[in-house]
Amino acid sequence: MDGIIGKIIIVVLIILVLAILATNIRVVPQSRAFVIERLGAFQTIWGVGLHFKIPFLERVAKNVSLKEQVVDFPPQPVITKDNVTMQIDTVIYFQITDPKLYTYGVENPMSAIENLTATTLRNIIGDLELDQSLTSRDHINGQMRAILDEATDNWGIKVNRVELKNIMPPRDIQESMEKQMRAERERREAILQAEGQKQSQILVAEGEKQSAILRADAAKQAAILQAEGAKQAKILEAEAEAEAIMKVQQATADAIKLINESNPGEGVLKIKALEAFTAAANGKATKIIVPSEIQGLAGLAAAAKTVFDTEDPKATITKTVPKA
Repeated sequence: MDGIIGKIIIVVLIILVLAILATNIRVVPQSRAFVIERLGAFQTIWGVGLHFKIPFLERVAKNVSLKEQVVDFPPQPVITKDNVTMQIDTVIYFQITDPKLYTYGVENPMSAIENLTATTLRNIIGDLELDQSLTSRDHINGQMRAILDEATDNWGIKVNRVELKNIMPPRDIQESMEKQMRAERERREAILQAEGQKQSQILVAEGEKQSAILRADAAKQAAILQAEGAKQAKILEAEAEAEAIMKVQQATADAIKLINESNPGEGVLKIKALEAFTAAANGKATKIIVPSEIQGLAGLAAAAKTVFDTEDPKATITKTVPKA
């Protein structure tokens, strides 16, 4: 009986030891760190992987996240340089870089960061007037990040970024700002309308100017073309007259040449002279000189009768006597 009880006790002890050993085997995941204490004192920091904790002697003091974290603090009342009270809430992006300092540096890191943020914000805003506070967010963010990052180094925390989420001035100031913004928008609208009208007038004037220039160019071109046409017409008329004269002269020359080539007799010559005399006595001449060479022609009477039948009764025939 005693032997059976002893065996049971041994089995129970073995199971208990195995259970204790199993519960002291720990696996640290990615982006985490375990702070280990032995008998109440800091021992080491476990990184990623499998670890064994000595039972009853060591314990995990803190499980620390190494990821970047975001904390949104509630609005804090701050007073500007010109005594305007505003409510400003901030957002902080931070990361734990030293788990040991984060565990033992400060009792409550988040509360410490919140108080430090509020104090820093009051100090910065207290040196700025309301307008500067509203238009200098980037400057305020940069100053706060630098101050908080330096202050939290002893806590194993690195502040990566600080953002002012909302800046809420008093209600009356908000109404004044809205009126100012509305007036500014109306002023810009009026300026834009004036600029639009100015540009429209400029475009109209430019269009009229271009139209006048085009009309003047068209009139100029028309005058040039008209002058060119008149010039060409006169040139063509002169060329036609010259050509007609040349043709008449050429015909006369050809006729003389033919007469000369045919060796005409005296009778033919006198007939030609009579034809020329008839052409001369066209009814407008008041005095006709008759060559002696054609006086004896039988056609002289008919020619004279034609002359005497003209409208001018004063027309006379003058006889020319050939020299001896």
